[in-house]
Amino acid sequence: PINLLNVLLFSLCLCPGCFECCVKCLGVLPYASLFATILLYAGVALFCGCGHEALSGTVTILQNYFEVVRAPVETLDVLTMIDILKYVIYGIAAAFFVYGILLMVEGFFTTGAIRDLYGDFKITACGRCVSAWFIMLTYIFFLAWLGVTAFTSLPVFMYFNIWTICQNTTVVEGANLCLDLRQFGKGALVLDMTFHLFVCALAGAGAAVIAMVHYLMVLSANWAYVKDACRMQKYEDIKSKEEQELHDIHSTRSKERLNAYT
Repeated sequence: PINLLNVLLFSLCLCPGCFECCVKCLGVLPYASLFATILLYAGVALFCGCGHEALSGTVTILQNYFEVVRAPVETLDVLTMIDILKYVIYGIAAAFFVYGILLMVEGFFTTGAIRDLYGDFKITACGRCVSAWFIMLTYIFFLAWLGVTAFTSLPVFMYFNIWTICQNTTVVEGANLCLDLRQFGKGALVLDMTFHLFVCALAGAGAAVIAMVHYLMVLSANWAYVKDACRMQKYEDIKSKEEQELHDIHSTRSKERLNAYT
């Protein structure tokens, strides 16, 4: 690997155009948006994967150790609600995959290096409206992920609360007063695995919340940049018009003086 790196660096030194192209490509990358996108994808993947498996483990526990039977199709029971939550997880994974790509594209087009590479593009009211719309939508998703995080913490809190009570319980007349779900023998392994999956899903939801906060900061900075660039563009247009008017006035006066002299 070291020899390969040396060969790569030597080839870049021999090809200045390639080196400049690499530097320009690295300058184009919106690193803040890229970091937020990676964090979002990691959090969503962790939440969806572990959440799906945790729900499957919950179904196994309910059917095998609590004898919960699936109700008819017309009835909305616990197992049907768990199936609905699984489909919701599928939708979350697909939706935020697309949304992360859209935010990356928005980050590319608001990067200053893009402006230097392709010229000063026209900043219109539509561009500012798109940035403001992304900020509003990201804030709504931030609140939604806060709700998802709170909802995911419920099974973790229930298990931890039962475990804490069972650790501090006392034995009265040889009978344990603690209702520990792990008393079902082999079900303890499934229950522990389901608990750890819920913990991982909670961590993924927390990572998605942090990614949304990071996106809000990036989008707010980009919107302010676009707004200032729009003002600067208007100022440059007004300045160029005034300079052109002064040049025209000076040219007219010079012609008048020349005509008067002749």
